Amino acid sequence: MSGHSKWATTHRAKELADAKRGNIFTKLSRNISIAARKGGDPEMNFALFTAIEKAKAANMPKDNIEKAIKRGTGELEGATIEEVVYEGYGPGGIALLIIGTTDNKNRTTSEVKMHLTKHGGTFGAQNSVQWMFAQKGVIRLDAADAKDKDALMMELIDAGAQDVVDEEGGLTVYTAFAEFEKVKEWLDGKGIKPSYAEMEWIAKDKVPADDETRSKVESLIEVLEAHDDVNAVFCNIA
Repeated sequence: MSGHSKWATTHRAKELADAKRGNIFTKLSRNISIAARKGGDPEMNFALFTAIEKAKAANMPKDNIEKAIKRGTGELEGATIEEVVYEGYGPGGIALLIIGTTDNKNRTTSEVKMHLTKHGGTFGAQNSVQWMFAQKGVIRLDAADAKDKDALMMELIDAGAQDVVDEEGGLTVYTAFAEFEKVKEWLDGKGIKPSYAEMEWIAKDKVPADDETRSKVESLIEVLEAHDDVNAVFCNIA
């Protein structure tokens, strides 16, 4: 569940779920195509570079990646892909920010509404909850790359990180949107390869929830993230 405080449980579980569902290539391809609209050269387009690296990590075939780039630049015809952002509330009034891509916005909107209603949530109006979140870079460094944690944490702050949290045997680094690429380049210069590096929507204020509410929200998010058109769901559970 994106936006939750426990790193290993949330991100790794989501990656496994994506792999089992078999829809990960569809999502990765769409993200590459959208990023490629700003230019098909990954060396000049950081968003495209990041999308391609994520696809490679998921063992997406090179041919699929190249076709996705060409669809984005207009060299190949195909359905128009657009980004979508949905807002709403889950059980217990927990705020949800749903990020995705679709070739049929009416269909996707209808299905997201249906899942929310079926699992005790409600569909929200534009900016009903997005103001509760801030877009930040999230970079994960495994324990092997963070042997001298205290020194590395201070160096990361000096390099532009907003916060560095020691959790789950490694370090989770948070950056402002504008500093994300700078911090990644600094790590690259140090020979440190992050195990995860993406932009996420982080709740400005976390809300505590009892076990029953947490379980219901996690179930709803699992259903939403299983949808082919949904890339990620962020919430404000503490």
